[in-house]
Amino acid sequence: MRLTDEGLKDRQGWLDHGYTLPQYDRERMRQATLATPRWIHFGAGNIFRAYQTRLMQKLIEAGEVSEGLIAAEAYDDEIVDGMLNPHDDLNILVTLKASGSVEKTVIGSLAAALKLDPASADFTTLRNLFIQPSLQLASFTITEKGYRVRDEKGQILPEIAAEFERGPQAALSYIGKVAALLSARYQNGALPIALVSMDNCSHNGEKLKQAMVTMAEGWTRAGKMEAGFLDYVQDEGQVSFPWTMIDKITPRPDPAIEALLKQDGVEDVSPIITARHTYIAPFVNAEECEYLVVEDRFPNGRPLLEKAGVMFADRQTVEQVERMKVSTCLNPVHTGLAVFGCLLGFTKISAEMKDPDLKRLAERIGRVEGLPVVTNPGILAPEQFLDEVLTLRIPNPFMPDTPQRIATDTSQKLGVRFGETVKAYLKEGRPLSDLKAIPLVYAGWLRYLLGIDDQGQPMPLSPDPLLDTLQPLLEGITLGQTCPPLTGVRVILKNSAIFGLDLEAAGLIERVEALLTAMLQGPGAVRQTLHEQLD
Repeated sequence: MRLTDEGLKDRQGWLDHGYTLPQYDRERMRQATLATPRWIHFGAGNIFRAYQTRLMQKLIEAGEVSEGLIAAEAYDDEIVDGMLNPHDDLNILVTLKASGSVEKTVIGSLAAALKLDPASADFTTLRNLFIQPSLQLASFTITEKGYRVRDEKGQILPEIAAEFERGPQAALSYIGKVAALLSARYQNGALPIALVSMDNCSHNGEKLKQAMVTMAEGWTRAGKMEAGFLDYVQDEGQVSFPWTMIDKITPRPDPAIEALLKQDGVEDVSPIITARHTYIAPFVNAEECEYLVVEDRFPNGRPLLEKAGVMFADRQTVEQVERMKVSTCLNPVHTGLAVFGCLLGFTKISAEMKDPDLKRLAERIGRVEGLPVVTNPGILAPEQFLDEVLTLRIPNPFMPDTPQRIATDTSQKLGVRFGETVKAYLKEGRPLSDLKAIPLVYAGWLRYLLGIDDQGQPMPLSPDPLLDTLQPLLEGITLGQTCPPLTGVRVILKNSAIFGLDLEAAGLIERVEALLTAMLQGPGAVRQTLHEQLD
């Protein structure tokens, strides 16, 4: 069994092993897509192959569209040359359910995978596709870094400034190459289009728009483009930038899934690690739960993706769903489990939900402390979303996610994931004494920064841009201290850039310090403090 068009001709062999196959003529789909493209996607990684391609497959099989998707990859050419094209752009989606069952679906809706490289013939193909009147949207999963055109001080990055002088024909950055394609669409009739960021970051549409406007402004000032292009990019009746909230976990290829497919007789399914350290395989293992909420602003129309499960709403609703996820129902639970999971020696986030203390922590963060102040977006009930997080998503033993990975960049996450809840309590006049889990997480994070686990052994810390700033403030603090020096701790806790507010002014600082002191009493003190505070 080979994952190619030729290999799929043995349909019965695949069906006998429990695979769901595309129910349409792929060659006809390819021809329709190249003749009248509707949707181009930038970023051919795991989330795209597990989610967006499956959405389009649903629409094709339902008879709603004839066209599939076109993928454009700029970050890592090996995804295209080494994985997608050798398999005729087919992909196996392996859905891992918390019940222990596995669904195996061959996805065939990708009509073409092309390299976003001006030196490649693919770029000419992409340009010709991008200027077609039929094209309705270009979407993105290129990570938040892909939209970066300015530094932390708001200054244009040197490589972007250099790109202004070279003009669209010599663009080198990801966003510059996309802007060059958009400039071609402008020069060929100023045709309308929606540019849709589907990256997992707040206000993603605004980030994409700012990047595109920056490129247009730079080229205009440098005399490389006429002023009309900037007007075109800024006119949301012509070029829209819908906000979205996406939520689906697609980890690296799992060796257990590779073994399962090989046992079925599927050939050539081993993952590769590219020169750019991308982990890619002919399959994607993904969780069963998924959400995509999209602001409904498409000046050239759009596929009827609501028939495949996508939720469309106004911008305010999208933002409310995103805040519900990030500030209450998912991300805070993840961060709390990550901090204590590292301290207590866990290596899988799912295993933590079998620990009574950690399960109580997760439940309290979400159900007890978060839900009372969450804003209900109306289209997705917070209680339902949280229930899936706590009963299906995090406990799913098939999802090989680790507390160590989730603990990355915690200093950048605390303000949004917990600070918003604290501020809501203050605004609504709720007693802060009702908050037990959130101060525990704050104290646990400070204890984590010492790099010593609950058994008193050295523990590697996950990457964080503030480690070099924070750790010196904790010097002199060791296990076994009855009265640890907390001057530096207080400096950290008053930092509103980290927590979203000054915890001393909020009235929480003494409680966090007391919890940290309790966790420092010796080996096992983290576990004891966690148990006592949540009992």
